[in-house]
Amino acid sequence: MIAYLFPGQGAQTAGFLHRVGGDKPHPTIARTYAEASDALNEDILQLDHADALASTVAVQITLVAAGVAAARSLAEEGIKPEAVASLSVGAYGAAVVAGAIDFADALTLVRLRARLMQDAYPRDYGMLAVLGLNERDIARVIADSHADAYIGNLNAPRQIVVSGSDEALERGARKAERLAVSVPSHCVLLEEAAARLTETAGNVTLHKPRIAYIGNRGARVLRHADAVRDDLATNLRYPVRWHDSTIALAELGATCFVEMPPGQSLTQLAADALPDTPAFAMDASPVASIAARVRAARQRAAD
Repeated sequence: MIAYLFPGQGAQTAGFLHRVGGDKPHPTIARTYAEASDALNEDILQLDHADALASTVAVQITLVAAGVAAARSLAEEGIKPEAVASLSVGAYGAAVVAGAIDFADALTLVRLRARLMQDAYPRDYGMLAVLGLNERDIARVIADSHADAYIGNLNAPRQIVVSGSDEALERGARKAERLAVSVPSHCVLLEEAAARLTETAGNVTLHKPRIAYIGNRGARVLRHADAVRDDLATNLRYPVRWHDSTIALAELGATCFVEMPPGQSLTQLAADALPDTPAFAMDASPVASIAARVRAARQRAAD
């Protein structure tokens, strides 16, 4: 079983849209970018330079476009997933690939999602990755310090992302790293934004996923359209159980992971959690090269 992994905000780097597919991008990638630009009435290829990526809106739109473009290009090479999992805004690309939502609708919701998040916390907030402490340890530190901070992502048993104010995050653990995220995602601070996004999402048509779709909040397969809608609309408010999502994919029978662009962080987390399962990051690799590696991995699993 091939499982696609869709990264979230923080994976972006300047120019990443232009690097998807390598030096000679697959024509499907260009068509997907053009489709996204038409849907949003703006050229998304102007949104991945360094200055533009200071905007949460630009980051989230480009992440979704890159993920869908990469998945479509692999499909043209005969590679299609049987399951998808995602971290945060990556859920929108995952839902498109799973057939649960139309691409244009996903982009429209993502733009609203990002605007709500950015408007709620335009400055002085963010996210911090903490290494070496487990969920219980982090919860205890936060409670004891009375800091304006919350557990956001559970990436690995001892890699926890904390959301909150800059002041609180500056008190971080010894082994900690600020992420390229300027809003306090996946915590109660975004409850109002989630409520407004839920209201809008209620008017968008969703479909039953054609393949296994792992939800952010519960790290379990969501099989119905309304369940996917709820995941898309509310995952900004709740912690992402990423480690549990990879384990759920393994339990489903995943024999190969492919991380959609940009970055390689989910590939590394998958390799750490499940070292016997091949994991490949598309990032800036040629589509044909990744497709060949996936085919080889699939053949080895069959043998």
